[in-house]
Formats: sequence, C-alpha cells, structure tokens
Amino acid sequence: MIHHISISVQHPLHVSQVLAEILQGKSFPFPGHPGSYVTLALDSEGTMIELHPHGTALFPGSTTDAAGQLQPYLAATPYSANHTAISVPVSLDLIREIADREGWRMVLCHRGDDYFDVIELWLENQLLIELLPPEIVDKYLAFMEPQALLARARAMTP
Repeated sequence: MIHHISISVQHPLHVSQVLAEILQGKSFPFPGHPGSYVTLALDSEGTMIELHPHGTALFPGSTTDAAGQLQPYLAATPYSANHTAISVPVSLDLIREIADREGWRMVLCHRGDDYFDVIELWLENQLLIELLPPEIVDKYLAFMEPQALLARARAMTP
C-alpha cells in the first residue's frame, strides 16, 4: 500500500489545493520545507501527496543519516517517468470540470486489451497522475486482484 508520494511542480500551493479538491481533503504547508505543501486525503490509510517546487531533489544521507534536505537542481526536462494511480471520491465529470478550469490535459484512457480504465490528469500539463473515480475503480481493482494477476502472469510465461 502506498501511503504517500512526493512530486515536484511549478506551483506547489495551487496544485496542492486542486488535489485537495479532487481527494476531498485539505492542503497545508509542509513543515520544515519552505515553499512545499502537502495534500492530505484525511482517509483511514493516511494518504498524503507532498508537493515541492520544481527543481527540488532528495539526496541520500551519509552512513546512518536520513535523506538530506531538499536541494534545488537544474532539471533537463519538465517531464518525468514518475506517476501514480489514485482512487478518488469524486466523479469523472467533476474531474473533467476541474481539468477544464485549470487548463490541464485530462483524458479517459483504456489500458491494455480492455484491462481497465484510468483518467490521465496532467498536473500543470507536465506531471501525470492517474485517477480512479468510483465509476471506474472496480474494474481496476478486479484486474489487480492478486490471483487474477498471477493467472495472467502464468499464461504469459513460456
């Protein structure tokens, strides 16, 4: 189970507030990290999204130290392979309204050969998150059910 993710965006406060709207949660400043924010879903799983200014990176600590402070770096591209899939309590229609309001790309996508659907929402038109509202989450969960995954994996093994 993933409890939190950390991403970098151009406008951390604004993106945090939009995600709070989608997750039906709250946005707060991230203590100890000026310019960073957290979106809390306020659910029983402790779901949280950390939003840091674009160009922020974590670096490993030395020996037994924890990860070092967030440090700026020069990104070669505004895009990343990082993305996440999140179940959300709001409808596809509300996500579409929010995306339209923000001017962000949003597409309902069909993955695989009718495996499942996700909504691709591109935060600031640069960072992909996949959203699973109530009307499409059941198909995703059925596809990801452990025994079903194992059966598909066995069928693909030569």
